[in-house]
Amino acid sequence: MELKVTRWKRYGHDRLYANLPDGTSVGWADVRTGEITILRAEYRDDVIAVLTKHLPNHAVPVPPAEAPAAVARPMLPPLTPADDLAANPPGEALRNRLAESGSGVLERVVARLLRRSTECDSWRKGLAGERRVGAELNRLSRHGWRVLHSIPLANKVDIDHLLIGPGGVFSINTKHHHKRAVWVGDDAVKVDHGKPAPYARKSRAEAKRVVRVLERYCAFPVSVEPVLVFVGVTDLKVVATQLRVRVYQERQVAALAPLSGVLTAEQVEQVYSVARHRQAWRLG
Repeated sequence: MELKVTRWKRYGHDRLYANLPDGTSVGWADVRTGEITILRAEYRDDVIAVLTKHLPNHAVPVPPAEAPAAVARPMLPPLTPADDLAANPPGEALRNRLAESGSGVLERVVARLLRRSTECDSWRKGLAGERRVGAELNRLSRHGWRVLHSIPLANKVDIDHLLIGPGGVFSINTKHHHKRAVWVGDDAVKVDHGKPAPYARKSRAEAKRVVRVLERYCAFPVSVEPVLVFVGVTDLKVVATQLRVRVYQERQVAALAPLSGVLTAEQVEQVYSVARHRQAWRLG
């Protein structure tokens, strides 16, 4: 079997993928460690042979002679309309919080007169930001991407947006700072030179949480990249060493559209079918 080898380097990862003529990935190797991962057991020997030739010094730890037995993975129940997160509009969780709060016009008028910001004001601002970013992400569907919004987790926490496509999986956190200047460091973010906020660190933790959920149900490794999207800012500066979290303004998320080579079309659909199921996130 003739396999094509492609290289993928991004955010600290350096991999060689072995692909079938139709582009389906059947295995990959970590260039730095030489470790080979077999995605399709029936192509094991061909994957090892072709990737070994492309690795530096041909030094590679070879997997066991026999592919390990398939791991028994939990099965999700049939998808029902109540459990289908694909129906969620951007900001659904915040919209529900506002509805449950019962905040009325009089309360908002009093708060403005007193120049006092309320929790509901913060939710409204966040809702506006998620809607703007959601609209930008929805445009990527024409390029083969799948988008989910407001994925509910435990303790009234949610993932603002999840983008799934040929370029991989991206966990997207939206921050609305209207007419503010934002500085993004390795772990913290400062708005108008204010107190550091742990946005970057929390985005990485969220991406790891998504990996745990998706790999519980998918029969192949799923890497998830964290993304921070800032809405309404006047200036956005990112330190050169910030390589573990992608940082954009809302109109810049279109830069994700041409990314490819990480997931096959079949894998995109598998990941999407898991991610859209509310029950998948119960233990997330």
